[in-house]
Amino acid sequence: MKATRRSRNILRLKIRLGKISLMLLGIMLAAFGLKGFLVPNHFIDGGVTGISLLTFQITGIPVSVWLVVFNIPFILIAVKQMGKEFAINTSIAIVILSLVIYFVTFPVITNDKLLISIFGGFFLGAGIGLSIRGGCVIDGTEILAVYITRKSFLSIGDIILLINLVIFIAAAFILNIETALYSILTYLSASKTIDFIIQGIEEYTGVTIISSKSKAIRESIIQTLGRGVTIYKGEGGRGSEDFKNKEIDIIFTVVTRLEVSKLKDEVNRIDHKAFMIMNPINETKGGMIKQRPLH
Repeated sequence: MKATRRSRNILRLKIRLGKISLMLLGIMLAAFGLKGFLVPNHFIDGGVTGISLLTFQITGIPVSVWLVVFNIPFILIAVKQMGKEFAINTSIAIVILSLVIYFVTFPVITNDKLLISIFGGFFLGAGIGLSIRGGCVIDGTEILAVYITRKSFLSIGDIILLINLVIFIAAAFILNIETALYSILTYLSASKTIDFIIQGIEEYTGVTIISSKSKAIRESIIQTLGRGVTIYKGEGGRGSEDFKNKEIDIIFTVVTRLEVSKLKDEVNRIDHKAFMIMNPINETKGGMIKQRPLH
């Protein structure tokens, strides 16, 4: 019993360290994209990062300050929508990113506008994507999108697109049309990189879980994540004695991509041997997918 508890604690520690590593690597890549490409060349991106860069162009106050200021409302939303742990992790990540941008010097890689747009967006998107995989975000736009979509008919993608459309129109008037157009290219590069890193361009992920502890996992998904589950009756074929020739409950649930990391943690906590299959989903309707998670 003690050996099992010890192995679970070690597994938990490894998962935690892995998440921290992803978060820190994401922060460094995002900071490199900002300081090495976008900031010195007066380019912007979409989302909160884009608003911060645009405000920096207007006021001259460092981007690091605006990143913290503009993300505060989204962190408060995250407390209710994603849970305190997610909000705390996000707060820490944003503060670290701001400190890195302010204190760490990065070389300016290029002054070519096309390269700035593509690679600035690439490194920034890689940073945001790795941070999401690490259980947090460094740009609060997606938190706002998840919050709004639960109260409206718009999808998360629609909301993010509308937010960024407003940002780029403002950039065209405040800066110039050419910069706004290149910034759109930056946003597209960052967006596609994020999608690649978190393995899927869709907003929702369908997860099938096969475990001998399906009842405990089902209750955890319902109570902790506030998500509905569907139970399929199955029978084990080849495999361990836990499944072979025995009836088992197969769990299927749908979560947002920001919740995939938390779902994995919950399943690993209960049964680290559980078999999980994740599939991208284009669209969902009805059910509990748009209800607020319970925490």
